[in-house]
Amino acid sequence: MTKTFYVTTPIYYVNDAPHIGHAYTTVAADVLARWHRQRGEPVWFLTGTDEHGQKVLRSAQAGGASPQEWADRLVAEAWQPTWRELDISYDDFIRTTEPRHTGRVQAFLQRLYEKGEIYEGVYEGPYCVACEEFKLPGELVSGEGEYAGQQVCPVHRRPVDQLSETNYFFRLSKYADALLDHYAAHPEAVEPESARNEVMQFIRQGLQDLSISRSSFDWGVKIPWDDRQVVYVWFDALLNYITAIGYDAPDETMRARFASTWPADVHLVGKDILRFHAVIWPAMLLAGGLPLPRKVFAHGWLLVSGEKMSKTRLTGIAPTQLTAHFGSDAFRYYFLRSFPFGQDASFSWEEMSARYTAELANGLGNLASRVTAMTGRYFDGVLPVPGEVTAAEQRVADVLAAVVPDADAAMDRLDFFTALARIWDLVLVLNGYLTEQQPWQLAKQDDGEARIRLATVLYTAADGLRALAVLLNAVMPRACSRLWEQLGAEATLGPLGSQRISDTARFGVLPAGSRLTKRDPLFPRLAEDASGGQAETSS
Repeated sequence: MTKTFYVTTPIYYVNDAPHIGHAYTTVAADVLARWHRQRGEPVWFLTGTDEHGQKVLRSAQAGGASPQEWADRLVAEAWQPTWRELDISYDDFIRTTEPRHTGRVQAFLQRLYEKGEIYEGVYEGPYCVACEEFKLPGELVSGEGEYAGQQVCPVHRRPVDQLSETNYFFRLSKYADALLDHYAAHPEAVEPESARNEVMQFIRQGLQDLSISRSSFDWGVKIPWDDRQVVYVWFDALLNYITAIGYDAPDETMRARFASTWPADVHLVGKDILRFHAVIWPAMLLAGGLPLPRKVFAHGWLLVSGEKMSKTRLTGIAPTQLTAHFGSDAFRYYFLRSFPFGQDASFSWEEMSARYTAELANGLGNLASRVTAMTGRYFDGVLPVPGEVTAAEQRVADVLAAVVPDADAAMDRLDFFTALARIWDLVLVLNGYLTEQQPWQLAKQDDGEARIRLATVLYTAADGLRALAVLLNAVMPRACSRLWEQLGAEATLGPLGSQRISDTARFGVLPAGSRLTKRDPLFPRLAEDASGGQAETSS
């Protein structure tokens, strides 16, 4: 049985609309899923929403709605439209209020309870509703401003609740040694290295058993043996990764999907929720007798004015604020091209504008415009048969042959930054090639050799664009689809999505005779308004 490549995002709280921090994770997962599909692999890409817990309950109450009404509204009007705008190609969108999830959460809990993995006890201590996380007293920091003199959450900088409840506890401490052994044997299971070191240090300090229920409110999955309590939202939410793909499903088709898909190949998470995914989640799986995820990758934060992107702290930027100006392709490209994925990164409108103009409009876009226009002007839009390959063409072919495996290997490492840098080497080489070969000058020479040379130059550049359309399709699907159309490649090579990464390194794939068409620019000029803020995109 062929293993399905399984990539997930966290499921996001529906306390508010998505900001670009959420989009950063989701775009990365989408690029990874699309790249593996372009390899010809079976892929399952899961995202969704976390709709239980006190955080969602309070947001709904503040909005004058029931929690379910609030969640339904946010999913329909904010989350799913944003993912459509960003071309997120998920295979499934799981909501934790769906019966397919809640029933299987209860079944999982019941099994653990019957095995003695869960017991009743009293929890006393701080709890951050914004994080939906129990805090240790030593994790709190001194408040500032209106919260001066109080201990606050280090992430949200707001006071925490002090809880005292009779709850049910999961024997998390029991799995400390097993987790340490697992990560020692499989260091690739938590990346980057800084994240793995953090997890190992946290476990070595000693794990405490985890309170997994709440009795002070009722918005959540009921504890199956005690309906006075609801499941702690994180214990509920983490199980989405298996409930969505058929764990404990009643029908054979879904059980077969689970067998071919689990364990997850990559859980993509922000570093602030690393411990849930690299400590609590694998311990739950060990208790349930299930295989552990192959990799948890914790990326850095997107920062605005030095602070983590957050609606709570008024630093959240809606993705549509950027896509309305730059387009979805540029959004996807900028956030993966500009920063190493595992590190914190500072968003800058000015830098995004500069990259758009220099790399997308003047780089790739202008290359496509020049090649299609000159093919139309000099060969009536029909890609000519090339002549003899010279050292100049061989250099392009050599760069292409090196770029493809380098980019592929970088994608395997989730090093989007390096993968795109290597692919952009081909853009630079092709633009340099045209500048050196000066096809516009060759067209002025009235002799057969110059005509053959012109054909060779334009063919080489067009075939390079063919490779770029494939290599960049995972990152910029709209622009690459238009480029594929402009190259006439659909008619001669088939759909862009069916082209394989492994075949892209070959030079001379685009058939002579393909009909090239110059259309609107792939990346139109940006129109800035007088204040230098948001503006419309013009063509």
